[in-house]
Amino acid sequence: MSGLSRIGVAIDTDLLNKFDRLIEKRGYTNRSEAFRDLIRDELVEQTWESPDSQVVGTVTLVYDHHVRMLNEKLTGIQHDFHHSILSTLHVHLDHDNCLEVLVVRGKSAAVRKVSDALISTKGVKHGTLTITTSGAELK
Repeated sequence: MSGLSRIGVAIDTDLLNKFDRLIEKRGYTNRSEAFRDLIRDELVEQTWESPDSQVVGTVTLVYDHHVRMLNEKLTGIQHDFHHSILSTLHVHLDHDNCLEVLVVRGKSAAVRKVSDALISTKGVKHGTLTITTSGAELK
């Protein structure tokens, strides 16, 4: 592990006050850890912007299971991309709506491709892709 470096940052007082309220609300005990998390977020985003970067993430879908052939279409897509899907969770939200969460892993381009295929399937009401890294390169 590398040593710590101290830096000085000039920030507008109003902006710093807003930042302090935000980090207090989120449970940070100090500014340093909040700044480190912001930096990590940017580094992670930079990593997954490259199509060949190895990433992990989740695809979250909400859909009406009564839509004709939708379950079959979603299952077919998942089988087509089985190499990128580690696990799935299916939750019945109410009589009509389901939530499905897929844990995905692979090259960023492949993960985006499976996500786009699932989210754009006719009948899916809402979908999101959340990507991160394995964390191995983060300190």
